[in-house]
Amino acid sequence: MGLTSHKVLALAALLSVLTVAGTARYWPRLAGPGWRAVLGRLATIAATQLSVLCTLALLANNSFAFYSSWDDLLGTGEDGPVTVQNQLLGRAPGVQQLSTENVRGAGAGGRDPERSGRLERVRLPGAGTGLSTEGYVYLPPQYFQPAYRDRRFPAVIAVTGFPGDAKNLVTKLNYPSVQLKLTEQGRARPTVLVLMRPSPAMPRDTECEDVPGGPQADRYFSADVPAALRASYRVAAGPGSLGVIGNSTGGYCALKLAMRHPDVFAAGASLSGYYRAAEDPTTGDLFGGDRQRRDRADLEWRLGHLPAPATALLVGGSREGDGDYHEQTERFRAAAKGTATRVSAITLDRGGHNFATWSRMLPAALGWLSDHLADPA
Repeated sequence: MGLTSHKVLALAALLSVLTVAGTARYWPRLAGPGWRAVLGRLATIAATQLSVLCTLALLANNSFAFYSSWDDLLGTGEDGPVTVQNQLLGRAPGVQQLSTENVRGAGAGGRDPERSGRLERVRLPGAGTGLSTEGYVYLPPQYFQPAYRDRRFPAVIAVTGFPGDAKNLVTKLNYPSVQLKLTEQGRARPTVLVLMRPSPAMPRDTECEDVPGGPQADRYFSADVPAALRASYRVAAGPGSLGVIGNSTGGYCALKLAMRHPDVFAAGASLSGYYRAAEDPTTGDLFGGDRQRRDRADLEWRLGHLPAPATALLVGGSREGDGDYHEQTERFRAAAKGTATRVSAITLDRGGHNFATWSRMLPAALGWLSDHLADPA
């Protein structure tokens, strides 16, 4: 049974009920002074607390999607760095399709690509960095319609938070369905979506950095992924054809990639992203002890000390419920005033650091990104 399976959660809940009931039932028998009674009381307390904590942890994980599988939790999967050796259909190294899935929430047209598009589970190899990770590619309905057979499409790379899986962008935020509805309503142009996790070197959190002597995550996202997409799909190659969006760690990555590579990404959108690279046991030393590299990973510092890039950014978050996010965002927006970096904002009155809050902001964010992408036609 999978980590996020309802059966696992139900089993944990049942075990919690049984341990609590058992403790209440047998506690009087363990009230004696002997060492066996003492050990018995300690054992029942430990079993009860452990079962209840496991149930609460599973509930939290299912709600916030910190880990999507047992491999994700234990760090035993095969999503770490690999050497790219394959080629797709004899072309330059491209996206490797693993399976095709239905577009959730697409109604009766969910199985017809000309009506709902197509969602592919893929592996995204990095020819330059040797990194690779799994994700999803959503192709809009127009991609399969005869009238668009010679058309190339803009693309948006969407990055989830750490240590989340790309699947969260399908099951929790449902990017394909949101994009489909926006296109049907005329609020966004047909766009290819690329749904990814924030690190191509799991279980390490790379913060989308080129780590000295380590994973070159920045180059993977800014060079390898666009090249693989264009080698495999009808994705436009001109200026302004790519955007990037993310939540939490993915939001930080989106802003940083757009600021560092305005020639690659026309715009970047952040949903509750932060502005300075995290440094903790999951990241290790991202900067090789180099203070200048650490400073350049601080987005507010970049605006104050380096030439501001001519790019468009969107920062989304809430005034209350998400720590000091609002204060950080206001400082970042203030630093951008009067520069070539144009910063727009979505500000909710209340909302936590969770998928429910990001779901509220996602339609507006994808619509904003569409407005800032060049029309290949």
